[in-house]
Amino acid sequence: MFMMGDFVATILTVLPLIVLAIIIRWIRQIKINSDTQVEQNKQIIKLLQENKSK
Repeated sequence: MFMMGDFVATILTVLPLIVLAIIIRWIRQIKINSDTQVEQNKQIIKLLQENKSK
């Protein structure tokens, strides 16, 4: 039979893995957003330089 102590032990064992997965996903999303922001900044600079040369 599945005891309450076994349930708590299972949760305490799995919880750090879930938290770690969430943190890794969060960091990956920040990296993707940063890369997108860099590309947008490059495009803005290019457009500003083109506008300035006119």
